[in-house]
Amino acid sequence: MRVRTPKVAGAFYPGTENEIDRLVQQIRETESEKIDYSYALKEIIGCVVPHAGYIYSGYEAMHFFEIIKRSSTNYDTFIIINPNHTGYGEYIEVDSNDSWDTPLGNVPVDTDFARRLDLPRSDRAQMQEHSAEVMLPLLQESLSPGFRIVPISMLRQNPITAMELADKIMDTNKVLKRKLMIIASSDFTHFESPVDGKMKDDMVLEQIEKQDSEKLYDTVIQNRISVCGYGPIMTLIEYSKMVADSPLSTILARGHSGKTRPSSSVVDYITILFYHD
Repeated sequence: MRVRTPKVAGAFYPGTENEIDRLVQQIRETESEKIDYSYALKEIIGCVVPHAGYIYSGYEAMHFFEIIKRSSTNYDTFIIINPNHTGYGEYIEVDSNDSWDTPLGNVPVDTDFARRLDLPRSDRAQMQEHSAEVMLPLLQESLSPGFRIVPISMLRQNPITAMELADKIMDTNKVLKRKLMIIASSDFTHFESPVDGKMKDDMVLEQIEKQDSEKLYDTVIQNRISVCGYGPIMTLIEYSKMVADSPLSTILARGHSGKTRPSSSVVDYITILFYHD
């Protein structure tokens, strides 16, 4: 059995179970009155979730995890699509491990789903990558054991690759019929002022609301917007349009790193839920 050991425990999130429990509980208490729990009643397709250190983006991310915690749907498999920050691996790569460890325990990979995607499989892309790993302790803190994951890394982020991946996920699930949840791992504008970052993020958010992957891509490239996971976001947009006639999206939470460490140069975090009635 191939098990991925944690690479960013003690850095992006605490390194022990007790420390994770304490920090997650503190974030929950801080955010509890701001969370719109009514979305737990919706048919949730997926969510754009930030992936920075918990002390920075955990507050925005917690809105999603607290909502799925209250959902009546028992999700079998979480497809975690993350940008490739390291450059290792294929243009798109499905993780080949059998499970992932965290300080909270072991999370199995849905290996049947991973194989049936018929995409390059390896452990290289995730060897030093943080943007999928950071989702796991939050899932473990929110859900009972039994769920599985399929981590997928995107090195080539463009509309063609996003559509290819969305098609593969859709076709695979027609066979396996999992209760799927898509997590598109992404932070938004990096290292700009809060005002400039918001202006650029708003341009991207406009295309997300319109569910237009082509224009989202053009907006990011032409304006040099440093949204790191625009490929995963485009994949979620395309998949949502495949599984629902009229998918909807809403911003659950929005903030930036300056709230934790005041600075004129911040990273923006936005949690965006995709669902249908």
